[in-house]
Amino acid sequence: MKAKICGVKDKTILEYITLHPNPPAFVGFICNYKKSKRFINLSSLKKILQTKKNGTKYVAVLVKPTEKELLEISNLPFDYYQIYDMSPSEIKKIKEKYKIKIIVAITVKEKKDVMTYKDYIKIANIFLFDGKGYEKSMSFNHSLIKNIKSKNKIMIAGDIKIDDALEKFKKIAHIIDISGGLETSGLKDTSKIDFFLNKIKQIND
Repeated sequence: MKAKICGVKDKTILEYITLHPNPPAFVGFICNYKKSKRFINLSSLKKILQTKKNGTKYVAVLVKPTEKELLEISNLPFDYYQIYDMSPSEIKKIKEKYKIKIIVAITVKEKKDVMTYKDYIKIANIFLFDGKGYEKSMSFNHSLIKNIKSKNKIMIAGDIKIDDALEKFKKIAHIIDISGGLETSGLKDTSKIDFFLNKIKQIND
């Protein structure tokens, strides 16, 4: 099981993450969703992304991005675009135009929401199943995704906390995505990040 840390906007935190002995597979940056307190503007994004990845993949988190927004980030060193609220045909165009790997984000409240993944099977490199809260980190019933039949990797989010029984997710997902659960008073907390990354390593061992 791999880790993703989302909503990073501080260079010192990013350096801490990428240089960690057990670094996450992915780090996400909120590129265009200004309602989120984790949103990072373009000039800050350009600076922070100069940080060496050291094997970690950088993910642009995008909610229904415009053509202008996509062009603005097109030359930045992203490995994946994580896209919310777009149709399969819209995402397919983005994937082909920018030659980028895609995480299709599906927000879930009930079983029928989960099943929309079938429309994206040929487009997604990874599926992210998330709560409906967007910037509010809402949870959902994670057992709803346990019977998904797909060769695509599965990522799971939705108000996951570091003191949850994270090992239970190993049966239903390949990647755990945490954002708010790694914060204290709204800011990323290195002690929580360290605990989370070491816990994932421990689960895998």
